[in-house]
Amino acid sequence: MSHKIVVLPGDGVGPEVVDGAVQALVVAADKFGLALEFDALPFGGAAIDEYGEPLPPHTLVACKNASAILLGAVGGPQWDGGEQRPEAGLLGLRSALNLFANLRPVNVHPALAEHSPLRAERVKDVDILILRELTGGLYFGQKRRDGDTASDVCSYSRDEIIRAARVAFTAARRRRRHVTSIDKANVLETSRLWRETVSALHEADYADVELRHELVDSAAMKLITSPGSYDVVLTENLFGDILSDECSVLAGSIGLLGSASLGSSALGLYEPIHGSAPDIAGQNIANPIGAIASAAMLLRHSLNAPKAAQAIDDAIYNVLQEGARTRDLGGTLSCTQMIAKIIAHIRQ
Repeated sequence: MSHKIVVLPGDGVGPEVVDGAVQALVVAADKFGLALEFDALPFGGAAIDEYGEPLPPHTLVACKNASAILLGAVGGPQWDGGEQRPEAGLLGLRSALNLFANLRPVNVHPALAEHSPLRAERVKDVDILILRELTGGLYFGQKRRDGDTASDVCSYSRDEIIRAARVAFTAARRRRRHVTSIDKANVLETSRLWRETVSALHEADYADVELRHELVDSAAMKLITSPGSYDVVLTENLFGDILSDECSVLAGSIGLLGSASLGSSALGLYEPIHGSAPDIAGQNIANPIGAIASAAMLLRHSLNAPKAAQAIDDAIYNVLQEGARTRDLGGTLSCTQMIAKIIAHIRQ
């Protein structure tokens, strides 16, 4: 059986880093006997330039029929202020495919602890999985602008909360059996519904997993002062967007981390958590590890190929252990040189 992978290179450094992810998938697939087909399509700003919209209909159709989707990055200053924005394509894709659960693992490689802005002993053994609800909340609520007044509606249903929470509790059972649910229940009605719903689900179906609730402002502080106390973090869309970017610096560089956006089927969207970085686009200095780590998540979650996924994860770990560093980590390796080192390790 052949798996169709839709590749959305996107904008800025997206095409540079996604090339490394595709190479990793090809080599891992060959090593473990997987049949993959790749279809590269326009998306984001690149699609606006070519088709006048960030998510062309033919791209969306291909994504719906794919086994998995690999994305580079979207956005850039050349599209700021325009009628169409690249980020609208990403929101539209998540909504159209009902990808409601965003998984962002945050792991600190032991050889990179010195690159964290925190003391090495504070980030030692940090291993957090952030579960961000992805299709509700402020980003998808009604928006209104009336002269000098604007509003964005934050809305959540009980069912939306339950399906995201189930993913978090299930993941915790495979890890250290602890979920921290983050909200703003002392102020927001949606957060009060969130806390009530998560608590009821925990009591009914996941009593074997420890649950604690934290307010988002307190959690933002504790994720820096005691990051090792977290296992799985469950939160809503806006809070998850902000907190996951905060946690990304724990690893030493935002270029190191991948993500998976999942729904109720095997189809998922995989992308590094960094942006398009237009200031370094085309210079061959971007860190490709986040994109390659996303490729490993693609194999694990959408293609059910854990051995191939582990081969990529092990290759990333080993090249960092050997001292390979791109510029964001204080090294001299180019993007293509780092890709080559990781590919060589996958082949071993």
